[in-house]
Amino acid sequence: MLTIGELAAYAGVTVRAVRHYHAKGLLPEPERDHSGYRRYDAGAMVDLLRIRTLAEAGVPLARVQELLQAGEEEFAAAVADIDRRLEAEIQERQQHRERIARLASGDGLALPSEVVSFLDRLRALGVDERIVQAERDGWIPLAALSPGRVAEWIARKQEQITDPEFTDFYLDLSKALERADDDPSLVELADRVAAYLTELADERGEEYLGSPAGIEPTFVELMDTLAFDTVPSARRLIELLKQRGWDGWTAVRRTPEPTTPRPPQVPPARPASSDPQAVRQTRAQPRAPLRCPGHDR
Repeated sequence: MLTIGELAAYAGVTVRAVRHYHAKGLLPEPERDHSGYRRYDAGAMVDLLRIRTLAEAGVPLARVQELLQAGEEEFAAAVADIDRRLEAEIQERQQHRERIARLASGDGLALPSEVVSFLDRLRALGVDERIVQAERDGWIPLAALSPGRVAEWIARKQEQITDPEFTDFYLDLSKALERADDDPSLVELADRVAAYLTELADERGEEYLGSPAGIEPTFVELMDTLAFDTVPSARRLIELLKQRGWDGWTAVRRTPEPTTPRPPQVPPARPASSDPQAVRQTRAQPRAPLRCPGHDR
């Protein structure tokens, strides 16, 4: 006969666990000896080992009693069901590990791998980290809003970044981050970008430059604000592009008409005359009287 301590040691559990199984009704209480101590036989150890095995496999204690009393076929079916559930949990935990690994790399938080690759490509090209962060912060809500469309959208960005002119836009914007709004380089950049957008729209169509399909205008405006907060010079660039027929950051589009400010119209000066007599005659010419609509009726 075994004491509770010996039973726990042989079964590989704690004395507290044995008492807990007693309280739950999983392990029957044994008879006590004349000194009042519990004494366990070999059958108790077999039952305890089965309880421990099921518990370690993740079986809820509420089902352990059911399985201990089940027949052979019922027990086998229950074990198979437990195995399927454990396999699903393992897959879920593996996904958690992958997310943690991406989190450790920085950009992987809430972003799929193809977007992270695009951001790494921008860094490799020498794009300023603030612009990379603006791109990253824009992709996070996009991926949350339409995770199934991210692969399609990022494929277009990956294609665009292979164009040297498109790459130059990122690099020029990087150089313009520290410059004032009235810096001539921003105006030059706006000229180049507007010309490039016009050429690209003529070749590929304006939808190639527009926002991802299915994105609401309110969401596009929110994304623009996010980008402008991260890269303030982008706001000034968009103002300059509006004057050149283009608007938008997340969703680039043509404006109805370029909004370039026009210089004020100055009335033409009257030709000067060197003849004082001609000037006096001009001033002396009588004006035609004002006539009301019914005057000649």
